[in-house]
Amino acid sequence: MVSFEELGIEKSIVKALTETGIEQPFPIQESIIPLILKGEDVIGRSNTGTGKTAAFVLPMLSKLNPNNFLQALILVPTRELAMQITSTINQLVKYSNLKSVAIYGGQNYQMQKKILNKGVNIVVATPGRLLDHMNQRTINLSKINFLVLDEADRMLDMGFIDDIKEILSHIDNKKQICLFSATMPDSIVQLAREQMNNPKQISIEKTISQANINQSYLLLNEKDKFKQLVSTLKPISNKDESHIIVFTATKQRARDLTFKLRDDDFYVESIHGDLNQRQRENTLSRFRNKRFNILIATDVASRGLDITSVSHIINYDIPDDVETYFHRIGRTARAGANGTALSFVSQHDMFTLRKIQNIAKNSLKNLNTEYGIEVDFNVNSPPRPSRYRSNYGRGGGGYGRSSYGRSSGGGGYGRSSYGRSGDHNSGNSSSSSSSSSDRDSRRGYGRSRIPAEQRSRNNYDNSSKFQSRRLSGITRPLGRRNNYSREDSD
Repeated sequence: MVSFEELGIEKSIVKALTETGIEQPFPIQESIIPLILKGEDVIGRSNTGTGKTAAFVLPMLSKLNPNNFLQALILVPTRELAMQITSTINQLVKYSNLKSVAIYGGQNYQMQKKILNKGVNIVVATPGRLLDHMNQRTINLSKINFLVLDEADRMLDMGFIDDIKEILSHIDNKKQICLFSATMPDSIVQLAREQMNNPKQISIEKTISQANINQSYLLLNEKDKFKQLVSTLKPISNKDESHIIVFTATKQRARDLTFKLRDDDFYVESIHGDLNQRQRENTLSRFRNKRFNILIATDVASRGLDITSVSHIINYDIPDDVETYFHRIGRTARAGANGTALSFVSQHDMFTLRKIQNIAKNSLKNLNTEYGIEVDFNVNSPPRPSRYRSNYGRGGGGYGRSSYGRSSGGGGYGRSSYGRSGDHNSGNSSSSSSSSSDRDSRRGYGRSRIPAEQRSRNNYDNSSKFQSRRLSGITRPLGRRNNYSREDSD
């Protein structure tokens, strides 16, 4: 197998890469790195977890001049992905003088301006916040010679096409462009034709990242899903190697599950669009560092989060969009590791399940017989007409509990927009996150040690103040665009 040095990566970058435990390139890296080093424009189609980020970051770092001016721009759809890529870059420039910064909404604008004024070589940015800096003339793109559009399909889904074109119009025509996308809709093809110079196309099939994932599903009635979730989590939550993400369709359900699992003595936190940026960063940092091992998440966490230790993905709500399913399960089995993905499938999800099975070549195993669960579902049921916000858990005391003033560090839910639909950020960029509790440092984090009566008092301290803000009835349907709301990245 070829080495990174043989591919042409600069020695100081290889040294830093080796210290992270990565010594051999993945297939997408072997294919793309030589093309980028030659100066070719590249279009990469790759599923999550195949090493795509390193495929463009490594040759980019080898080509850049450490002089104090901006030479490379990486555009991404969300702040989480911006932070992840910047973190990767910072690890790899350990033995060089290259500097990078992440520019995204929800972070202090003046702090970003100060860093830019000092001089950086690489900017990783969401389109909205980058345009803010361009309009205020706090960033100069005139010397950009390397541009990456990462997860281009998602940026276009979120309505960023005009912003991207505006940004590209300020960059010299001699730039080298690398575009990465899981799908290739007509809008991306057109963008490539307009902006790229005879791009080389590299495609890495989805099956590469599925090989190490044990995929299975359970057919369940909606009312039985929470009981089954508890039964699934109990035998695995106390194991040191268990690192679990539970995906839900809406932020309301993410909150519900968090409260109810805490009542069942699981130590769990959640991430969704109502958390302010500092809370989201804090929660993800603590999950990454195994301060707790169960994360309840909406699709704000389905892409761009590279947490190599995730062992289990549970789709509490199977997504309506098949691509989202593969991005969710791609959070496990990272970088060649093994992982487990379990999906709870209700009657309305049968149509989506059939589509997933077709792409996954029927690799999902039905566990109903093994678990002794019998249901009478119509396998030929039509697709779900629309996904509405659920009133799930309200009778059980879940939704409406306030965690304002809690000290769980990322477990607080910030300024919730309880009356808003979709899964997008509240836009409050100045709120401070809750401080971490002493219980974070204990071992065996699967169970909470806080007495039940104290936990109950904490949950209800402020609930009466917000009773009127509970959702009543059905709100606007949750569609794909709601999950990938622009406010998540700006």
